[in-house]
Amino acid sequence: MNVEDLKLILKVAEFRSITLAAAKLDMRTATASAAIKRVESALGSELFVRTTRHLRLSAAGERYIPQCEQALAVLELAKQNLKGEHDEIEGELRVALSSDLGRNLVIPWIDELMDNYPKLSLRTHISDSNIDFYRDSVDIAIRYGSPNDASIYGFKICNVPRLLCATDEYLLQNGTPVHPDDLASHQGLFYQLQDIINNTWEFTDGEAKYKVKMDGRRASNDGDLVRRWCVAGKGLAVKSALDIADDLLNDRVITVMPKYQHIDGELWLICPSRQSITPAVRLLRDACRAKSQAILKQLVNKGIIDKCVLN
Repeated sequence: MNVEDLKLILKVAEFRSITLAAAKLDMRTATASAAIKRVESALGSELFVRTTRHLRLSAAGERYIPQCEQALAVLELAKQNLKGEHDEIEGELRVALSSDLGRNLVIPWIDELMDNYPKLSLRTHISDSNIDFYRDSVDIAIRYGSPNDASIYGFKICNVPRLLCATDEYLLQNGTPVHPDDLASHQGLFYQLQDIINNTWEFTDGEAKYKVKMDGRRASNDGDLVRRWCVAGKGLAVKSALDIADDLLNDRVITVMPKYQHIDGELWLICPSRQSITPAVRLLRDACRAKSQAILKQLVNKGIIDKCVLN
């Protein structure tokens, strides 16, 4: 089967439309329909169920498309591996990013890579929700927390402290908590995943652990909005040190209860398989590591976090 025909099949599966897929690949709809028939004839199975208004994957298509996508990724990786160290890096980065991290940090980092490597292109999926690599049509996700699926391949980028933060103005009006028990009288700003609100915060002083059920009037499934509320003085928020670094370094917010640390996190770059790790992905991984370490060092130098995070 022609590789270009298979690429078309994936586009049709992505857009659920022969017309849209053909337009994306700059071909006539009739040409695309003929290519689909060639592939289905070679396979002996129909990949799509067509009606006058809709197109969807058949049962055979549901099984075939993920493996077809992996096969093309293997071919692309083989092509990239033939290139020498000094050849130009190219290809499309299809990246899933969380809201804060994506908008404020990683997208500018990728923009810098694209300025240096003109044959790189980018497609982003910005969401704080859980990622499905095939449903969301992405090859890479940069997320907090190590992968818990053995079939997922990942690279740890860095350790990331999670910090309790507020503005000076909020603390002047409401008092500054010095112990987790003092949080009962404060407004929490919460991240919400689906219907679960993260309003139970855990702290440690290195020996004992403290779990606090917070009160609060604001919750969102968008982490960037939670950060904006915090900067606006609406309450206390627990944020990744990377996500809120610019606000800390520019004194828009400060850390609260530094003797009682929130549980730290990790930043990871994850892929659905080893075949997804192209030279462009490795380049992004290395850039994320270097940029993250630079930000964390600034926070260490300002005395906001401990230098052991850099180990």
